[in-house]
Amino acid sequence: MVSAGVVVFAVILILVVVTAAMGIRTVPQGEVWTVERFGRFTRLLQPGLNFIIPYVDGVGRRMNVQEVVLDIPEQSVITRDNATVTVDGIVYYRVMDPAKAAYQVQNLQAALTAISMTNIRAVIGEMDLDQTLSSRERINSALLTILDGATDPWGVKVARVEIRKIEPPENLIRAMNLQMTAERERRATLLKAEGAKSALVLEAEGRREAAFRDAEARERMGQAEAEAARMVAEVASGAGGDALRYFVAEKYVAAFQAIASSPNSRLVLVPMEASGLAGGVTAALELLRAPTGGPTGGPAGVAPAAPRVAAPARGAAAPPASLPPAAPGSVPSSGPQTGAGPWSPG
Repeated sequence: MVSAGVVVFAVILILVVVTAAMGIRTVPQGEVWTVERFGRFTRLLQPGLNFIIPYVDGVGRRMNVQEVVLDIPEQSVITRDNATVTVDGIVYYRVMDPAKAAYQVQNLQAALTAISMTNIRAVIGEMDLDQTLSSRERINSALLTILDGATDPWGVKVARVEIRKIEPPENLIRAMNLQMTAERERRATLLKAEGAKSALVLEAEGRREAAFRDAEARERMGQAEAEAARMVAEVASGAGGDALRYFVAEKYVAAFQAIASSPNSRLVLVPMEASGLAGGVTAALELLRAPTGGPTGGPAGVAPAAPRVAAPARGAAAPPASLPPAAPGSVPSSGPQTGAGPWSPG
């Protein structure tokens, strides 16, 4: 038989244990609990070990003070130009005042979801479809401002709002694709036409520049030739006439030697009348002397009659024009040369 004293002791012990358990509360990190005394909010229990009055105080709401991600369900929204789009999003919020969040709104997440969906419809309904598709950041900013202000009495801070999807219906997507394709083709055609135009313009400018440069080159060449002719005429009219004749004859002979000694020329054509070439050089020299009036006293611009050189018999070589005429009575050092072939000066 158990004595009555033992029973009383056991009851008291159990009562003490239960009372201690009711008075000690351990709040996890990231949560804040509310304390209610006879159903009325009195204070908050912060994370860690807390003590309350047993049988008088009780734990009310256990509020999560971490940042919470709230998924906004998908909904159909009509834009200002009567286009229907499907929209959903995400809201990031955090409880800043657990007492308000616990007692100012009955169901915090349901309230946040409802007010977010309502404001999404309001914001997108003020925009055209093109603005809705291209102004997602603007929509997020507007929703953040509205939701943060609306949830402040609940002790909630909305940190960020992100519209996750804005999707038009299938027929509208096909129309938009066709419009985009047509626009891209129009831009491609326009760019191609502009490229062709630029190419033609550049080509015309190139031809004009080339013609201008060619004309300028011809003009400079004409001026140079005129200046050279003037200088040659001045030299021929002065004391340098003999030197000029000498250089002309030297150039003639050098050119003839170059033709005859070319390794690629196995056959050299020699004029039948070699003396004719020498006579041509003499005539050219007389023409150079003509503008000065010359010692013959003829009119300016008319070349004096060149001394006629008797044409040698066919096959006979003529004396070079640069050589001075033989003195009267002198005897040629060599007899007449016969046979065709390149003539070389002395």
